[in-house]
Amino acid sequence: MSALAWIATASLAAWCFLLLGRGSYWRTDQRLPGYEEPARWPDVVIVVPARDEAGVLALSLPSLLRQDYPGRAGIVLVDDNSGDGTGDLARSLSARHGGLPLTVSAPGEPEPGWTGKLWALRHGIALAEEFDPEFLLLTDADIAHQPDSLRALVAAAGPAAGAGHRPRGGADSYDVVSLMARLRVAGGWERLVVPAFVYFFAQLYPFRRVNRPGSGTAAAAGGCVLVRTEAARRAGVPDSIRQALIDDVALARAVRREGGRLWLGLADRVTSVRPYPRLGDLWSMVSRSAYAQLRHSPVLLAGTVAGLLLVYVVPPAALVAGLLGGDPAAAWAGGAAWAVMAGTYGPMLRYYGEPLRMAPLLPLTAVLYLLMTLDSAVRHHRGAGAAWKGRVYVRPEAAPERR
Repeated sequence: MSALAWIATASLAAWCFLLLGRGSYWRTDQRLPGYEEPARWPDVVIVVPARDEAGVLALSLPSLLRQDYPGRAGIVLVDDNSGDGTGDLARSLSARHGGLPLTVSAPGEPEPGWTGKLWALRHGIALAEEFDPEFLLLTDADIAHQPDSLRALVAAAGPAAGAGHRPRGGADSYDVVSLMARLRVAGGWERLVVPAFVYFFAQLYPFRRVNRPGSGTAAAAGGCVLVRTEAARRAGVPDSIRQALIDDVALARAVRREGGRLWLGLADRVTSVRPYPRLGDLWSMVSRSAYAQLRHSPVLLAGTVAGLLLVYVVPPAALVAGLLGGDPAAAWAGGAAWAVMAGTYGPMLRYYGEPLRMAPLLPLTAVLYLLMTLDSAVRHHRGAGAAWKGRVYVRPEAAPERR
């Protein structure tokens, strides 16, 4: 066999492992579990960090105000030093729509050692705890919820130990229930990039593994995270993760370290209303945290580049080169690997309502993500760090150990 055929065979072997040994990451069946309504609905406070969100708030905040929740619930929106009137707009929307009571507060600029979102969450959680809620729903300002979203999240989380009911099927209760919001897929670039974004996330953090008790895999989706207040206290959240750029995964890991149970799935009731019409918008969304995901490690970056090339680029390249160069072994292995790749991508495309003919384009999207990751690393080493809404976060020092 030629060198190309061996490389293509290695790529095929990698895809066989991903298909069979990576927690069935490609499946899209992790949805909110069924539930029976509890005899008593716990108190909940919804915390919404918001920085310059006037463009989307009119689409998202009314969906929170009109939540059909049988228990006591309220909303704390934290205006993170916005310059576009986000706080005033939130108040006017509350006056116009009514519904759940809304508190709007502004904590000022973050103290040193805090990222902006976590600083806002710290302030919002402190205000929420004045009401002593049993649950906190941490949701972004660009996330819209169906009217029964909060009810479904709380009921699926189940009771505290020794209380009430259990989610249908006899599962234990959860300390974190998180939904990967259905992102907007409207324009051409969104159709090419967004389903792959969720697919790659699931490949890194297979939902089934996250949901398995005692698993070493921990993750959450930051747009919609329901967390038990007591579990957050035990984990020291948000103080223990105050410098995290990927705050959702950091929160899940902190809760799991303290023995908490996690559940992560795809959303049916929760959607993102933020548009990403241009490639540059999507590029910024990915590149701002891609290198942080690799812990700012050149070694991990090199491994990631090599892995992406082997897994996503080699299959189509080997197929084409094998056919043109008369190397049937390379063509067969490359074609088989590409077919497995497209097959695993199909369920995510169906979830987003996209045609299966998009599946063979996944190598192209992977190359875009590779370039975004490299750009993230270059920005970091130039001192630009992770830029988001006028703030730049260079690599933070490790947070001190909790005692």
